[in-house]
Amino acid sequence: MNYQYAILSFFLCIGQFLTAQELQSPSDFLGYELGSQFSRHADVVNYFKNIAETSPMVEYHTYGKTNERRPLTYAVISSEANISNLENIRKAHINSTDDDSENKNSEVAIVWLSYNVHGNEASSTEAAMKTLFNLITEKKDWLENTVVIMDPCVNPDGRDRYANWYNQVKTEPYNVFQEASEHHEPWPGGRPNHYLFDLNRDWAWATQIETQERLKVYNQWLPHIHVDFHEQGINEPYYFAPAAEPFHEVITPFQRDFQTRIGKNHARYFDKEGWLYFTGERFDLLYPSYGDTYPTYMGAIGMTYEQAGHGRAGLGIRTDEGYILTLKDRLEHHYTTGLSTVEVASKNALELNKEFQNYFSDEDFDYKSYALKGSSDKLELLKELLDRHEIKYSYGNSGKISGYSFNGNGKGSLSSDENTLIVSTDQPKGKMVKVLFEPKTKLQDSLTYDITAWSLPYAYGLDAVASTREISGSDKVSTTNFQNTVNENGAGYIAKWDSMQDAQFLADLIKKGVKVRFSEVPFESNGQKFAPGSLIITKSDNRKLENFDTKVIETANNHKRQLLTAETSFAGSGPDFGSPDIKIINEQRIGLLKGNEVSSLNFGEIWYFFEQDLNYPVTPINTEYFDRIDLNDLDVLIMPEGWYSDFMDEKTLEKISSWVKNGGKLIAVGNAVGTFNEKEGFGISENKQIEKDSTTTEANLIPYAKRERESIKDLITGSIIKTKIDNTHPLAFGYDDNYFSLKLSSDSYSLLSDGYNVSYIEDPEVVSGFAGSEAVKNLKNSLVFGEVEMGEGSIIYMVDNPLFRAFWQNGKLFFANAIFFTNNTGFDY
Repeated sequence: MNYQYAILSFFLCIGQFLTAQELQSPSDFLGYELGSQFSRHADVVNYFKNIAETSPMVEYHTYGKTNERRPLTYAVISSEANISNLENIRKAHINSTDDDSENKNSEVAIVWLSYNVHGNEASSTEAAMKTLFNLITEKKDWLENTVVIMDPCVNPDGRDRYANWYNQVKTEPYNVFQEASEHHEPWPGGRPNHYLFDLNRDWAWATQIETQERLKVYNQWLPHIHVDFHEQGINEPYYFAPAAEPFHEVITPFQRDFQTRIGKNHARYFDKEGWLYFTGERFDLLYPSYGDTYPTYMGAIGMTYEQAGHGRAGLGIRTDEGYILTLKDRLEHHYTTGLSTVEVASKNALELNKEFQNYFSDEDFDYKSYALKGSSDKLELLKELLDRHEIKYSYGNSGKISGYSFNGNGKGSLSSDENTLIVSTDQPKGKMVKVLFEPKTKLQDSLTYDITAWSLPYAYGLDAVASTREISGSDKVSTTNFQNTVNENGAGYIAKWDSMQDAQFLADLIKKGVKVRFSEVPFESNGQKFAPGSLIITKSDNRKLENFDTKVIETANNHKRQLLTAETSFAGSGPDFGSPDIKIINEQRIGLLKGNEVSSLNFGEIWYFFEQDLNYPVTPINTEYFDRIDLNDLDVLIMPEGWYSDFMDEKTLEKISSWVKNGGKLIAVGNAVGTFNEKEGFGISENKQIEKDSTTTEANLIPYAKRERESIKDLITGSIIKTKIDNTHPLAFGYDDNYFSLKLSSDSYSLLSDGYNVSYIEDPEVVSGFAGSEAVKNLKNSLVFGEVEMGEGSIIYMVDNPLFRAFWQNGKLFFANAIFFTNNTGFDY
């Protein structure tokens, strides 16, 4: 018996030896020392595939593709026994989020490590390969009670944009001089994804394909710990938890404490090596769409780790303090904190499971339910978002629901019916419901890293009430199944206008060559009333279009748009179809500025709006050759946020001015509005605060240590402000007489004296978020959206960005209106 046991042990050892021999380190597999080059995404994928094919401790999966068709992947790493029992482990863990579940006796820690969400913060993907190899060769003991999920590159398109550029321009082996070209990325840089979105601000809004696909997997696991690996400036050594204030109030004492314990374990390793670090500064836990906060609100210990480097560092750079920071240093630091995190998780697996279960059972909120009413299209968009996060909702019953009125900014009520959406905090993801829906986020500290307001009822333009009681609802809502049919005997078709789905329908019709009109005033047809902006598609305008009726009906059915067949062009009330108040919508040829002077983020938001929201063509135009283009080939020119002082010389200003006077339409967004401040004919000027007596000089007695906190009284860092709307103007068709705007800066412009003030602030009413006292005062009588006519054309000013991060859904129709309805000239097809 002993002999047989010895033989068996011998062969087991031989098998393990051979497996270890087959496993290749990253350097061996790649053919170069890790950290001596930036690895292409394809090489990283191939390495993870190779390890998964070689080791029984690793599974490797593809969960989607980027816009540029690169694979999005994740690895699952654990002991061989856990891998063979992985689905049971996952189910037992997920069951712990449900109070009604019986099987929730999980004893395994789940750790998720996310690398390279910002493409030019590229050291972490290199670290991911080393972490993978060492977990399964040197740290196997930790994996006996721990499952590690690794996403080696959250942003493959951004990473390859950076890595490919750097590999092309670097010197050999590398140049440490800060002014060397390899330390200065060209616009737009590798940080964002294909559409130039910051994926670390997209977790909650899920507008980007990378986020949408990742959430499908993330919701299957809901890890105990999630780490988001980043890089920061070259002179800041390393940041790890604990995070800075403010913390959102739903974050538990255990979550606060445990991230500190992890940080102290990191410090032990960093102190041993003599590596510098800092904690508890800058990076707070409030804004819900980060890679640390979103997991935190889903029950995890969510953390950001920041290594010195970023896109400037390359393979090596001399810092301001005189030392050389290399890619090898950077990946080693991320490798160390990654392993340290797994170590702490393994040693505290039982506690993590217990506290994770407590997180989902401990729910005592002021508001128990949120009831929402409004456009069915807007409600559908909100439900799509809730479905992505697997947040449950129901539908209302007839009756009155009282509570905090979002639109009234105080006590109020709404009448509920079967179309009212009810979202309750009494569900596993109740804390996330509170975070996303609460009307006012509690701020422990107004010094924060991002916006301070995001409440979904405001973002989606819905009437809503937050109730202190649990509102019962039904699981299913009766749906109206309609199918438009052809009526060749009618005068045409009419469609409503109050949502982006309507704008998509219009854009599709225009692309198909269908001529469409819109009404500037209310009218009635066939006994049905229609608001300004309603679309009118007449047989008269489309006599030459083959299969006109069929084309319109098929397009409407594809977009799920209900059409009214107009039996006659003679209106029941209001203008007839041939009236000057029923205007043709011409095809718009649209140019969008890009380049060094332009905010890459806002350019990306607008680019994404046209390609993914509106599905209408747009032509990016680089500022480098703007002086050579013929603006007469465009009907609309969009200036995203940016810094145009050098670009907008007298010659360029005259070129744009002449084009507008001849019928062009200029749309300026955000701080691009300031480009035309006090410029003759452009009709825009900054609001001026009351001037102090210039004859006296006031000494600055603010202590140096309080300089930052004192400055916030002049700042607005993302708050929601109620504005008044002139919804008789085409720019505001489809809106009510109020609009809640997400104000991202303290920029303030006077009301237009020779133009149309379409959205404006009289007496500032901040309904949510932080706004500095002095900044708020300066918003009195200020413009939000407006139009100034210039000759045959016009300028649309959008002081607030209505497309911010593509999540402020209720702002998007303003942009569609600006394109199709305002100053409607264009290519007459």
